[in-house]
Amino acid sequence: MLLEQLSVELPPAIRSLMRRRLSPSEYANFCAVRLFSIAYLSQGLRIRGYLALPPVESPRPAPALIFNRGGVGERGALTPYTAAATIGLYASWGYVAIASQYRGAGGSEGREEWGGAELEDILALLPILESLPEVDPERIGVIGGSRGGMLTLQLLRRCSRFRAAVVIGAPTMLHALPPTDPLYRTLLRFLPEGSSPMHEAAERSAVLWAHELCKQTPLLVMHGTGDRRVPAEHALYLGLALQRALHPYKLILYDNADHVLAGRWAESTADLRWWVDHYVRDRAPLPRVGPHGA
Repeated sequence: MLLEQLSVELPPAIRSLMRRRLSPSEYANFCAVRLFSIAYLSQGLRIRGYLALPPVESPRPAPALIFNRGGVGERGALTPYTAAATIGLYASWGYVAIASQYRGAGGSEGREEWGGAELEDILALLPILESLPEVDPERIGVIGGSRGGMLTLQLLRRCSRFRAAVVIGAPTMLHALPPTDPLYRTLLRFLPEGSSPMHEAAERSAVLWAHELCKQTPLLVMHGTGDRRVPAEHALYLGLALQRALHPYKLILYDNADHVLAGRWAESTADLRWWVDHYVRDRAPLPRVGPHGA
């Protein structure tokens, strides 16, 4: 249940950017998206977020996407600009899209944990989507970038509700990093008092438990080979673990692309859209896994 839903105007700067990136018809759809700032409850905490609705009301319920943002603290918190650039874009494709600020950031109550209890804030979005008359509860997907990709993988370990998932630049092997690594130091900053760093790192390392991910959720793994924040090895080792686990997946490495796939926006966005359209919107059957064919 939403505690608050306030209309937000699309910032002029994001309109200008999308005018350059999109075709005239795509841009018209984007400008007609309805964006809202929202508040909801998660474990008794008031959590902030954003909701985007498609430009045209359909007689049939629409598919939905949950977007899990990256970043740490206020540096990663969503703004009207970044919300429009992500869930606003997805809404222009015909999806109801929603995103959480997570606890401890972006005006939300609670303490940030970077891959810990904020998972509950994401799970709390599911009943909100199910309560919206615009949403088809049988067609929900999830997308996450960086930290949000790590959280998305944790979701697939706990939840079987998603028709498809996409992770972009996701850390997947924190357990193997030295204590001096920036990612590991970020983890240490947000650990609850008395917790075990080794245990918490393993709980955030999908390469260790890829076999536990919901096999009914096909997973697209996207990563830039030039990623300095999360090296591409995280995606490669995850791909190997998924292959061994017979999990339906696709791994795409983008050459000359950084952590956010800058410089490959059009190509990577088309790949992402095909994946969610195919498996979420159109409910395509799962791809075959394991050895087959000639």
